[in-house]
Parts: sequence; C-alpha cells; structure tokens
Amino acid sequence: MNWIHWALLSAFFAGITAVLAKVGVAEVNSHLATAIRTAVVLIFTWAIALTVVPWTDLGAVNRRTWLFLVLSGVATGLSWLCYFRALQLGEASRVAPVDKLSVIFAIVLAAIFLREKLTWQHFAGGALIVTGALLLTWKAKA
Repeated sequence: MNWIHWALLSAFFAGITAVLAKVGVAEVNSHLATAIRTAVVLIFTWAIALTVVPWTDLGAVNRRTWLFLVLSGVATGLSWLCYFRALQLGEASRVAPVDKLSVIFAIVLAAIFLREKLTWQHFAGGALIVTGALLLTWKAKA
C-alpha cells in the first residue's frame, strides 16, 4: 500500500473516532475522556511497535528525533483535549469539519518551516476545505 491508502485509512478511522468519542464524552469530563482514550492509544501503539520493531531501533533514535516526536506528542495531546471538549459541546457532524481545518494549518506551517513549495492546487484545495468547513458548521435559523 502507498501513502494514499494509509491516508484514506487514517481519515476513515478519524471519522469513526468522532462518532465514538461523541458518545464517549456525553457523561464524563472531556479531559478524563481524553486521558482514557490516550491510555488506550498508548497501550495499542506500543503493543504494535514491540511486535514489529526490533528493540535495537529504540536506541538508534537520536536527540533531535526525540525532541520533535515529544513536541508532536504534546501538540497531539493538546489537539485531543480541545477536540473532545468541542465534541462535548457541539455536534460531531459540525465539530469534525472544523477540526479538519488542521489541513490548512499543516499546509501553511509546512510552507513556512519545511520550505515546501505551495502550488495553485494547495490554494484551491485549501479554499475548498475552508469553504466546506464553513458550510458544514453554518446553522441556518429555523
């Protein structure tokens, strides 16, 4: 499988996550719900990693890699805390599209920090994503 297959699977599981999480946060503090989910993710991913990755690979991870993976983990944790609170307060079908505006942030940050070249497709696709998020979150007056 190539990157597009993995990305589509990621999107599929993220969609399932929104629905399951909305039900899961209904009667519990959103931060506690995030902690429970994170513990499950931690156990699940370590089980997979320990099954398929040789132990020697752990020692080969350099300091820079550790730094950026830890920072990425902090960003993920903050994202999940905010996402679960948003799900607790709003409709999953409206929260999820706003959350996917992360694509826009990723494009802009990749251009600034990774020096990735932006093309007209980035601008057109980004505009469609923003438009879609606005359309899906807009609630007409009854």
